[in-house]
Amino acid sequence: MAEKNDKAPWRNFYGRRKGKGLRSSQQTYLDQDLAQLSPGKVDWDENPGREPLDLDALFGGRDVWLEIGFGGGEHMVHQAVENPQVGIIGAEPYINGVAMLLGKIRKAGATNLRVHPGDARDLFDVLPAGSVARAFLLYPDPWPKARHHRRRFVTPEHLEPLAQVLKPGAEFRIATDIPDYVRQAMEEVPRAGFEWLGERPADWREPWSDWISTRYEQKALREGRVPHYLTFRRK
Repeated sequence: MAEKNDKAPWRNFYGRRKGKGLRSSQQTYLDQDLAQLSPGKVDWDENPGREPLDLDALFGGRDVWLEIGFGGGEHMVHQAVENPQVGIIGAEPYINGVAMLLGKIRKAGATNLRVHPGDARDLFDVLPAGSVARAFLLYPDPWPKARHHRRRFVTPEHLEPLAQVLKPGAEFRIATDIPDYVRQAMEEVPRAGFEWLGERPADWREPWSDWISTRYEQKALREGRVPHYLTFRRK
């Protein structure tokens, strides 16, 4: 049996972790709600042996979905309310977005959500292999400069561990308004063990039937950019 690695890997992190000052209500959400909505021991300092999360204990045997970088959380809460039969884990390192999500969870009364305020790669370390039935990557940071494309999520560093935690046949949805992000996704995602499900233009021009437009999409539309909706399936 292979020995567990109790040493945290060195990982670059390039995005923002905190923006302008939080409102007092948002700080209250963080203080009162975040700990109880944690999925468990995700960070290396609290789980150095990298014990897998007990998803049955978290969600009572429900299918598990994962949202990577949930932004302000509107899509995640929408999916949780519309799909009470699943459990949803979201990862977002930007603490202002986490606070916004917590406020939306309170308002909606959703109980089938868990929140990791950090890098999704830390979640990949502790999610059991083949445990996630659906994943979302919605309007990720585009890193538009060519020298920064390696920072995008659609690289082997992120896609390979994502593929490992997804069930065979699991759906992976990507929404982006950046044509070059589409190009890179179409090149890299299939290499990581996925097949693209698009067959006709409407499959990437029209959103999914259960879609709710996010604040990032609304900004893109105001600025004249065209959304693309890519659907992949884990082989």
